[in-house]
Amino acid sequence: MVKNITIFTTNTCAYCAMVKKYLGAKGMEYDVVNLDEHPERQAEALAVSGSLTVPVTVVTKADETKEVVVGYNLAKLAPAIA
Repeated sequence: MVKNITIFTTNTCAYCAMVKKYLGAKGMEYDVVNLDEHPERQAEALAVSGSLTVPVTVVTKADETKEVVVGYNLAKLAPAIA
């Protein structure tokens, strides 16, 4: 079961909008961290993903394990939120 979803985004990221639209269509709630508005959290996104690209979607499960999906990758995102 999914406990929490956080998406790291920027203002100009088209794939970020696609991830948010996908999650919305699935009825999933999520938190958004806009790195343009909160640049101090870029290190957090990098630490969790190992990547400087967005979107970075962090799915925290009920048992506190985390699944990190970089980019618009439905092959990884769909099972992560299932």
